[in-house]
Amino acid sequence: MANAIEAGNLHRTFNGTVAVEDVSFSVADGEVFGLVGPDGAGKTTTLRMLSGVMAPTSGEISVLGHDVVADPESIKGVVGYMPQTFGLYGDLTVIENLEFYADLYRVPPDLRPERIKRLLAFSRLEPFTRRQAQFLSGGMKQKLALASILIPEPRVILLDEPTTGVDPVSRRDFWRILYELNKEGVTLLVSTPYMDEAERCTRVAFMFQGRIVALDTPDNLRKLMRGELLELLTPDERHARDLLVGQPGVLGVEIFGDRIHVVVENCERMTTPICDRLTSNGITVTSIRQINPGLEDVFVSLLKSGP
Repeated sequence: MANAIEAGNLHRTFNGTVAVEDVSFSVADGEVFGLVGPDGAGKTTTLRMLSGVMAPTSGEISVLGHDVVADPESIKGVVGYMPQTFGLYGDLTVIENLEFYADLYRVPPDLRPERIKRLLAFSRLEPFTRRQAQFLSGGMKQKLALASILIPEPRVILLDEPTTGVDPVSRRDFWRILYELNKEGVTLLVSTPYMDEAERCTRVAFMFQGRIVALDTPDNLRKLMRGELLELLTPDERHARDLLVGQPGVLGVEIFGDRIHVVVENCERMTTPICDRLTSNGITVTSIRQINPGLEDVFVSLLKSGP
């Protein structure tokens, strides 16, 4: 399978501060690729370089065979870029925003009606065509932003944390639209801080402090985790965590919501000693069981001990 995106040794500094350092990866044609990491990891800077909005300090970028560094204008129309804050016009209606972007991308007038009609149906915005963008919900604004960049029918779409701040139902609906685009052959590169969204991608690159620390399929990334994982439920998570950190056979302890994830060398051997230590210190263990690691567990493990 050919590569739609190739990034080689990307480096970007801002006034001497390194934002992206030696980042290299490729995205296959028709892939759903996830760029995952916390705020400040370098995801936005990387996407801005790939889209041609920002030039790298050094490095190479090829998108659909175009040299983005040498000629960023060459990908206009074939690549859609949706930044975290997209340029919707709040005083324009849904249909007026779409017509404006059709003008911006110079879509021929005879193609516009059918294309806009399809995008409205695709994004389920048909009932809201006369509503001003400023009065849309967060989820509908994101769908309108996506519809706007789809006006020129790009072959590659770059999305920078498109569902941040969006409710769970709208997030699910947004990903339904992305999957439908992908089925039509569109290549997607999505940056996200959400590990559940990373699970939806064919491959994932973990970014931290400007570098890629791991890149593979979600299933293969889970294999990078050292040790086994116990999920512990107790009403006193913080005290329990403090009692388990550094104990023999315990490789790591993290609180995930109302549960504790304990990375151990061997679950069968460590379950009883963990329960004994907690109960002897007055901590109630509601439940303890072995679970499969999620990508968030893997990411934390990689940052602490390296792949």
